This record gives sequence, C-alpha cells and structure tokens, in this order.
Amino acid sequence: MKRVGLTGGIGSGKTTVAGMFRDLGVAVYNSDVEAKRLMNEDLGIRIAIKALFGEQAYKNNTLNRPLLAEKAFNDNELLKALNHIVHPAVREDFRSWMKRQEGPYVIQEAAILFENGGYKDFDKMILVTAPKKVRIARIKQRDELTEKEILQRMQHQWSGKRKKELAQYVINNKNLEDTRSQVQKIHEQILLKSS
Repeated sequence: MKRVGLTGGIGSGKTTVAGMFRDLGVAVYNSDVEAKRLMNEDLGIRIAIKALFGEQAYKNNTLNRPLLAEKAFNDNELLKALNHIVHPAVREDFRSWMKRQEGPYVIQEAAILFENGGYKDFDKMILVTAPKKVRIARIKQRDELTEKEILQRMQHQWSGKRKKELAQYVINNKNLEDTRSQVQKIHEQILLKSS
C-alpha cells in the first residue's frame, strides 16, 4: 500500500482536497484532527505539554488551544518543543491507522510535512496551493484570526516555491470544479503507478 502525503500552507484548502480524495474512496488521515485528539486523550502527551506550558495548557480538562497557539507562534523554541512532543505521536498513530486500511494507497493530510522532514516517509507528495490573498480570506472566515495572526503563522511554513521542488503533484486550488478535476487526474495516476 502506497503512502501519499497531502500538504499545503495554512488556508490553501488541504481539507477540501482531502475530502475530494475521500469521495473517490481513498482513506485519509487528518493529522490536525488526530493531533488534537492525542493532545486531549494521551496522558504522556498531556503531562509533557503541561510541563512546557504550565497547568493552564488545559482548561476544563480540555486542551487550551488559543493559549498554546498564542505562546507557540510567538516563540520558535516553544513551537519546536511542542512539535517534538506531538509529531512523533501523530506519526506512530498514522502507522497504526494505516494497518487497518485497505486500498492501493492512503493519504496523510498534514500542514508541515516538508518543514518537519516527514515528506521523506511518503511514496508521493501532493502540494495544495492557492494565492496568498485567497488563503488569508479563507482563514479569516474560518478561524476568525486577524491578518497579523495569520501572517505570523504563515511565516512558520516554507514558501510555495520551496515546497513545489519536493512535491510530485501540485494542485492549484482556486476554483472547486477545477480542483476536483485535478484531484481526479492525480488519483488516476497514483492508481496506475500502484498496479
């Protein structure tokens, strides 16, 4: 079974594209969703996060995401330490999830597969791109963040140019119908190479 990584900058539309692959019957692992679950459910991770951010890292027994985001995105060392706790756990969870899947390939959707070196674990990489203005508008609508907060998060991710050099497939996600047709083509190409 092939492992395909699906990534792109914040607001590029990774989750929309992942949904289109799901519609084609491909099993998709959403790293962001699973990381949140692990940070809430895994006792070892909870202890490590509390050691890093203090007791206020959890509020009403649930991860205090706004606090973690505010602190981590303003401190590179803190962000690295948090990623060092969460990324290995997500990688392990993905491997375990993959064993339970069927089909010629599975997809792992994750924001920073290039930045954290995770792309090396995949047979193919799909990069989702969109113009910066479009991405900012999407994030404002979705997450109610200010433009300053969005740009701050974007600076922690590689440029599209750098990512394109490492991706086997690039999806330009501006128009949903066009994006769906790009997804279909990539799906067919991966199936062809998997047979």
